[in-house]
Amino acid sequence: MNLHSYTRILITGGAGFIPSCLAEKLAQNPDNFVVLVDNLQTGSLDKIPESRFKNISFIKCDVNDFRDISSIFYAYSFDYVFHYAALVGVKRTLENPVKVLSDISGIKYVLSLSKNTGVKRVYFSSSSEVYGEPVEYPQNEDTTPLNSRLPYAIVKNVGEAYLKSYQKEFNLDFTIFRFFNTFGPKQSKDFVVSRFLEAALNNKDIPIYGDGSQTRTFCYIDDNIISTTNAFYENLFVNDVVNIGGDIETSILDLAKMIIRLTKSKSKIVFLPPLKEGDMTRRRPDTTKMKHLLHREMITLEHGLEKILQDTRFII
Repeated sequence: MNLHSYTRILITGGAGFIPSCLAEKLAQNPDNFVVLVDNLQTGSLDKIPESRFKNISFIKCDVNDFRDISSIFYAYSFDYVFHYAALVGVKRTLENPVKVLSDISGIKYVLSLSKNTGVKRVYFSSSSEVYGEPVEYPQNEDTTPLNSRLPYAIVKNVGEAYLKSYQKEFNLDFTIFRFFNTFGPKQSKDFVVSRFLEAALNNKDIPIYGDGSQTRTFCYIDDNIISTTNAFYENLFVNDVVNIGGDIETSILDLAKMIIRLTKSKSKIVFLPPLKEGDMTRRRPDTTKMKHLLHREMITLEHGLEKILQDTRFII
């Protein structure tokens, strides 16, 4: 296989929920060759669509290990990089703050290797967490202060600063995606939507921290992937930041009630003490830029939940 006849794309964290869906979408274009790397600490081989596509290759690799990741960069000479690898999940990141901070090494390595091997642009998965407890609604990419104190959010903020610095000093282009809650059939069970669905389908209690009045917006995976791949193919929002998320606030209590209704579950909602940190009261992105990328109406939370329940990839 002559790889130089392809557009060569690296996706880090490729065995995760969003990156594996991104890989599947990019591999549908026969002109792309997609390499996925993941250390499999939180990712799963089951999510990788490698067996269905001849233009996807998976390599077990830790981006926080320079020797590991550098050999892959030099072997493939990538055109584009999607750096999505990170330790994720509120509970996991709160319990492993030092491990979270080690992801800064991976960001530095990916950018340094991209600069040295001719990568045209780096796409970075940042997070709504960088906004902290928001002071502006909706949260706008250009005006809302980034004020989170949590290690996970600080790492994402540092990553954004690295991208902007490499662009200024080395002319390495970037696009930053700030992901808000994204859900779909392949999401792991330690995130709120999939956790509630699993409980409801097994008629188990659905636990909520606090009184459930905290709100989130929910973005179905298809909207996430179409928005980000359109940014890639259409060269939009180069050296810019884009919120990727839903635009309708829903309380966690209402989410649980909706899931119980859709699954016809006998589950009961139980209230636990509020989390000491990490559970922000509100989240709602300004989605003006995202809507410019999506070219259609967003999938509603209820429709997205129905799609998951009909999808054979969702296994309880």
